[in-house]
Amino acid sequence: MDIEEIRTFVEVADAGGISSAAARLGVAKSIVSRRLLRLEAELGVQLLARTTRGAALTEAGVTFRDYAARVRAEIDAAREAILPAGDLRGRLRVAVPLSFGPTHFAPILAEMARRHPHLQIQTCYSDRFVDLVADGYDCAIRIGYLQDSNLIARRIGPIHGKLLASPDYIKTNGSPESPEELVAHEALMQGTEAWQLMDGDKIITVRPQGRFKADNGTALLAAATAGLGIAYLPDRLTHEHVASGALVPVMTRYPPPPAGAYVIRPPGQHPARKIRVLTELLIEYCEPGPHPA
Repeated sequence: MDIEEIRTFVEVADAGGISSAAARLGVAKSIVSRRLLRLEAELGVQLLARTTRGAALTEAGVTFRDYAARVRAEIDAAREAILPAGDLRGRLRVAVPLSFGPTHFAPILAEMARRHPHLQIQTCYSDRFVDLVADGYDCAIRIGYLQDSNLIARRIGPIHGKLLASPDYIKTNGSPESPEELVAHEALMQGTEAWQLMDGDKIITVRPQGRFKADNGTALLAAATAGLGIAYLPDRLTHEHVASGALVPVMTRYPPPPAGAYVIRPPGQHPARKIRVLTELLIEYCEPGPHPA
């Protein structure tokens, strides 16, 4: 029984279809179909019921999927154990935020690919919180304050941010001086999120209101520079605009508490070595202090 056939079946089962699995594996749909047919022929059972909407597991497929996933995990662990020190192979799928991900994290992922020429790296840049298990990602980089979940997180560095507005907005609407005044202003937000502010050692939660919303920090940055309201954005995204005077910090007596950048992975006893290596490389570049040349 071929391990690639087993790996392909698990991907199809988890992705819910041949097309999605092919995209995850980075191969043609015809290759996925041939692997599945060979596996079913060897087992003598039908594992998948093909439909116009995708592929559904048969009763035998449901049973075999759990065994196949364990076999795949054991083979991957065995491969890692016998590889030369530092050598990484296989595929690493990473979900990365679109907001300053291409500028700040893409060079680090490129450096990992340079250091490990036999490793395939597939990166998805989106501010949408992907489902790592359902969408087939090995890990994700996330920014901000982590919500409770069953995912495992490792902090890779601090993220500092400010409340900012354009000089034109401040000239027209004034600059809020307190959390009570802030809720009367136009806020630029991703959705209905709350903002946390520090009053000395105390954390205050504010629920701002606003008519402009976007799920991307770059879009909120554009709205802030256009004078549409007050935005809470990371310094790494806004430092040039603050330096040029296009944006002005507001509410400086009530700064947001430092957030963090994290590597998130699905639950499991031990992370794959490729995830550990990526995490350590991200920490190497993201933590304060001198960085590699």
